Amino acid sequence: MNKFITLLLISTLCIHCNTKPKTLISDEISGLITEKAMVVSAREEASKIGVEIMKQGGNAFDAMIATDLALLVSYPSAGNIGGGGFMVFRMNDGSIGALDYREKAPLAATKDMYLDENGNVDSDKSQIGALAVGVPGTIAGLFEVHKKFGTLPFAKLIEPAIQLAEKGVVVTDKQAQNLNDHTPNFRAANKRTILLDKFWKQGDTIKYPKLTETLKRIKIYGRDEI
Repeated sequence: MNKFITLLLISTLCIHCNTKPKTLISDEISGLITEKAMVVSAREEASKIGVEIMKQGGNAFDAMIATDLALLVSYPSAGNIGGGGFMVFRMNDGSIGALDYREKAPLAATKDMYLDENGNVDSDKSQIGALAVGVPGTIAGLFEVHKKFGTLPFAKLIEPAIQLAEKGVVVTDKQAQNLNDHTPNFRAANKRTILLDKFWKQGDTIKYPKLTETLKRIKIYGRDEI
């Protein structure tokens, strides 16, 4: 399972304390330099949500949580509610830390669970169905980050992702190719998935009604809801 690693968000969520940008070696400016803050992610929708959270008074951790939750909707192939991640951070006083919330094997897992009756590896068992699923850590991890460092209510941080899932996200060309390439896997895993409804193309919109319901329940009941 591809993972969205929160490290990416933290490393690209840059908070600049200086009022002026540092002098560059070249006179040519490459990229974007901001005076206060910046959110960078794999989807524009998610980055805008992170920026908006900071405009509402949230700190970098609040913005990370909101951006990550938005990516669960808009970029699920790299980060999703069934996955996990880890975070490394550096505070403005120089202190550093890390938080690991990667997936774990279920308590009932055994070393032979992916072997057939002859002791040979059965790759389908590790890729399709219930045995292929680990205990997800994403939601638990984000709640832990919020507990330690968050300032805004978690309900406020998850609401933009709920709206995004309900309204839908526009499919990029690369996402369309990825969805269509994995249609056989979707069919093998779950015949009822909405991802089997059509042949996807750039510009299509995907709405996630079931994910919307799940996120709403997490908003109300907290991390243990899932």
